[in-house]
Amino acid sequence: MSMVRRVRLLLAGVGNVGRHFLELMARKEETLRSLGLTLVLVGVADRSGAALNPAGLDPGLIGHLKSQGRGVADLPQGGCAGLAALKMIQQTEADLLLEATPANLADGQPGLACIEAALLRCMHVVTANKAPLVLAFPRLTALARERGVELRFDATVAGGLPVVNLGQRDLAGVQIERIEGILNLTANYILARMADDGLSFEQALAEAQAAGQAETDPRLDVEGWDSASKLVILANSVLGQPATLADVAVGGMPHLTGERLREAAAQGKRIKLIATAQRREAGYDLAVQPAWLDADHPLAVLGAEQMGVVFYTDICGVLSAAILEQTPLPTAAAMFRDILLIFGTA
Repeated sequence: MSMVRRVRLLLAGVGNVGRHFLELMARKEETLRSLGLTLVLVGVADRSGAALNPAGLDPGLIGHLKSQGRGVADLPQGGCAGLAALKMIQQTEADLLLEATPANLADGQPGLACIEAALLRCMHVVTANKAPLVLAFPRLTALARERGVELRFDATVAGGLPVVNLGQRDLAGVQIERIEGILNLTANYILARMADDGLSFEQALAEAQAAGQAETDPRLDVEGWDSASKLVILANSVLGQPATLADVAVGGMPHLTGERLREAAAQGKRIKLIATAQRREAGYDLAVQPAWLDADHPLAVLGAEQMGVVFYTDICGVLSAAILEQTPLPTAAAMFRDILLIFGTA
């Protein structure tokens, strides 16, 4: 029998994405073994504290506990109330940190400190948290290079859609002239429901919140800042242009009305919140704005639960990709895919 590599994981954050990743660990166990890998969860942290076990924690038991509204500190073996994710990372031996704490664009915490601590300890990092990359991309990527480990973040831009991987790997050596993307599911859900079903902005937002597509405070989504954050990550990682949120012209969509959307439809157009990067002589202009798209545009045809991206290139023509993402599972799958890329099996 071929050797199976044992990869020790730490998971920081057990929200929707983290819980779906735990499900994937069990669901894909045999697939991983066939690829020569076994994933062992040696530590997990949430708001209640942490749980540690060098022999491995049971992902199914953690998922069951979370479904009851309880925290990982309640695990009968290894639970430790009040132990923060950062402390867990600093005192636990592991090969890889999975970082899935909530995005905090104010200062990046606690995700930023967790990622830095893991890199300093020469752990690979896979993250679904965009905030640390938006605020500290050069520092984090330099630290990863210095320590000889990988920092992967494909899940940060459009859930399960491999936008970063497409740009970095599949368009290697290509001059990207323009990127257009629907990068925020909440904004697209609201606009699609307004356009297709005649809901008001307030009705569509309430429905998105009830369906779990929007946060209780949706301002980052509908005002364009979430899309802008993802555009900053693409600028830094794919376009090679250092960028921060201050470099993005941001316009949101709360002012859009059903009347305006119907006016666009009467002219054969669809209004979508579009993130764009347009190449100029001095670099790329970055913007997030509502745009009137022709009805047959690859992004105009996307439904309420879809995201997508279009790359305009010099030698590969126009490449478009889209995803139907009805649950956080594809985002968790993007983290799973990044693990396989790190350990050489994808």
